[in-house]
Amino acid sequence: MTRRLALCLALVLASCASPRGVPVPDPRPEPAAPPPAPPPRAQPKAPPAGTDRRIARDTVLTDSIVLASHARDSALDAAMLERLAVAEPPDAGAPASASAEPDAAALREMFDIDVANWVEKGRVRYYLGFFTGLARERMAIWLQRLPRYEPVIRQQLVARGLPGDLAYLPLIESGYSATAVSRSRAVGMWQFMRGTARLYGLRVDGWVDERRDVPKATDAAIRFLSDLTVKFGSPYLAAAAYNGGPGRIQRGLARIDVGEDEEPDDSTGGAPTAGDAAFFQLADTRYIRRETKDYVPKLIAAAMIAKQPARYGFPAPAAVPAPALDSVIVPDATGLEVIARAAGMSLAGLRELNPQFLHPVTPPDRRSVVRLPAGTGAATRASLDSLPAGDRIPAIAHNTRKGETLARIGDRYGVGVEELRRLNPALRSRPPRRGEAVLVAGRSQLRVWLAESRRAEAAQRARAKGRVHRVRSGETLRSIAARYGLTPEQLLSWNGLKSAAGVRAGQTLRLAAPRPAKGTGRSTRLASDPGSRVHVVKKGETLTSLARTCGSSAEDLRSANGLPAGRPLFAGQRITIPC
Repeated sequence: MTRRLALCLALVLASCASPRGVPVPDPRPEPAAPPPAPPPRAQPKAPPAGTDRRIARDTVLTDSIVLASHARDSALDAAMLERLAVAEPPDAGAPASASAEPDAAALREMFDIDVANWVEKGRVRYYLGFFTGLARERMAIWLQRLPRYEPVIRQQLVARGLPGDLAYLPLIESGYSATAVSRSRAVGMWQFMRGTARLYGLRVDGWVDERRDVPKATDAAIRFLSDLTVKFGSPYLAAAAYNGGPGRIQRGLARIDVGEDEEPDDSTGGAPTAGDAAFFQLADTRYIRRETKDYVPKLIAAAMIAKQPARYGFPAPAAVPAPALDSVIVPDATGLEVIARAAGMSLAGLRELNPQFLHPVTPPDRRSVVRLPAGTGAATRASLDSLPAGDRIPAIAHNTRKGETLARIGDRYGVGVEELRRLNPALRSRPPRRGEAVLVAGRSQLRVWLAESRRAEAAQRARAKGRVHRVRSGETLRSIAARYGLTPEQLLSWNGLKSAAGVRAGQTLRLAAPRPAKGTGRSTRLASDPGSRVHVVKKGETLTSLARTCGSSAEDLRSANGLPAGRPLFAGQRITIPC
């Protein structure tokens, strides 16, 4: 039997080596002949029908798997960050666990924030145990992300005159995740609330959320921290205000006698600064929330682990320099899949570089800057310029829900069943299954997103237009502004308040500017201050140009609105003009 199989195999190999009907060449040499003429260049064969649809479907499935993996990772981040937020350390007076940390001199050499004086605090020891125990697995992953972002953040902090070790704030805010979303709807690596983000120039709407844009959000966060450090004179108080709001910290400090409870600790070789000591005094009171009390201890614990991971049993993170980037400007409504294909990269890779886009297409009403790997900008731009306008938005996958039919999906997107079957040949003879990706023409999907965006904007305007909000216990001006997509400065000016300290439980706040008197355009005088008016900033306007309209100065306008020096105005911002 074995011999018969071997014989059959030999015959098969022989037939493969010599095509049927063609004799095996004679091994004897033949006279030299002129080299044959080169064969004509083969023309590429047209792809079989349906190839484009198959490629599109394969791309959708591949990218869906990658994006699903990212989503799962983000969900695990969110779960651990939630546990971190609700962790309950022992009372401040509880004894700290024994430690074997470097001596004070070594800690002062290692950090540019004051760790030496606070390393033995009970809350710091608790969070060291939390990060090395319950959160060890996620902490190891967060530390692996750190080298990609921390050096650049540190450089920008130092350039602003801030401690470089504040670069570890995103470690406790988001685990260095650009897409993190907290239970209070703070978003991004720096966990900006909507109102604060807009106040510092970040765009947040139905198409783009620049809180997810790491470079832009980092610049805004550092400007915010700089303003808070100038205000409070201490990096720890600034960090606490970043978490709990400057108004709450300011009110808390006004209720304590700063400096009386902290004596210089000669054993450490250096006394704590008054501002940093004031934070720990404030943390022992009921004047700030528990989460804010624990914010600085979390920062200190995370910084200690990040600076010396091996000491705490973590593998040293691989040195991963920030990727060199290029960019391309797209006019409007261009599919991210199309841009990725033009750049020669995956859709998942492009979305990782551009997490600020909320849909797989750039906004339809404006130009957008899309980040790309270094060296790909020119080729991508040329490829996009050669595309017909109708090819800028590819078919987009709709994930079928339970009970959905092709007719119902068609009604949602305003297309017929036959068009859906043409894009999805497999569905010609059966209904779609739950969870199945059904390709829909990109333009149809774009119409749905446009309608949803307009409805959301209209709903937001309706919430604020002519409405008021009754302040509940525990609410702050910052949290109320964030809830309605406003800024604290807007609420101050619309309600004639001098500071956030004037907000009390039971108080009623106006959520829109007083209606302008007839013929006064978009500016209106405040009933509480007949010598001022609220103006909605238009594109291109500056403090200097507005000051000229009423014979005032840019500095007067900045002072009247509590604007930090160097911060530009943005379109849609409302400011008070005292004239």
